[in-house]
Amino acid sequence: MESNQMNWKEKDQWGLKEFIFLMLLEFVFVIGGIKFIVHPIYLSWFENDLYAGTFLGLTMAVILVLGVYFIAIRPKKLSWSEVGIKPFAKKDWKIIIIYSVILMVGAVLIVVLTSLIGNTYENSKTEAMQQNVTFFSLLIAFISAAVISPLYEEIFYRGFLYRWLRTRIGLNGAILLSSLIFTVIHIPTYNAMPVNFFSGIIFALAYERTDSIWPSVIIHGLTNGIMVLLTGLA
Repeated sequence: MESNQMNWKEKDQWGLKEFIFLMLLEFVFVIGGIKFIVHPIYLSWFENDLYAGTFLGLTMAVILVLGVYFIAIRPKKLSWSEVGIKPFAKKDWKIIIIYSVILMVGAVLIVVLTSLIGNTYENSKTEAMQQNVTFFSLLIAFISAAVISPLYEEIFYRGFLYRWLRTRIGLNGAILLSSLIFTVIHIPTYNAMPVNFFSGIIFALAYERTDSIWPSVIIHGLTNGIMVLLTGLA
C-alpha cells in the first residue's frame, strides 16, 4: 500500500458503492433513525438534554466508525491508515496551533456577524448545561464535544468522505462539498451551521496539509473544548 499512501489525494481503493452505503448509513440510519427516533427515547430516560445528547453522540460514533470499518476498510483488506489514522510530523504542530487560532477567531467573528441578523449561539445542549452547571455536567459536555465528536467525525468526514471527494473532484470541490455535508448533518442546530461550515474547511485543510487526521482531531477537540468551558463559565 506504499504507493497509495504516497498519492492518497489522487487515488483511493473505493468506488461509488462504498460512498453510497456510507452516505445512506449517515443520512438515513443515523440522522433519520438515531437522531429523530432514538434521541427522544434517550431524552425520556435521562430527562436531561446534555446527557441524552452525549449518549446520542456515543451511539453515532460507534455506528459510523464501525460503518467505515465494515464498509470501506475490512472488505478491501485495508488498514486504518487509509482514513488518515497515521502519525504526523512534529513540524505539523505549527499547523495545528495556527489553524486552531484561525478557527477560534473565525468562529467568534461569524457569531458576531450573524448575531446582527438575529442569530444566537445557544442551543438545547448549551441551555441544558447552563441550567445546572456542575463539575460532572461540565465534564460530560467536555468529553462529548472535545473527545467523542472529534474522533468519529474526523474519521468519517475527513478520513473517508473528504478523501473520497478529493480523489474525484479536486481540492476546492472536496473542501466545499465535504464541509457542506458536515454542516447539514448538524441540523437541527441551525444557529451553529455557519461556524460548522467554516470548521469543516479548517479540518479538511489540516488533513490536506498533514496527511493525517490527528491534527484535525486535535484542532476539533481543542476548539470544541474551549467553547464548552466558556459556555459553562458563562
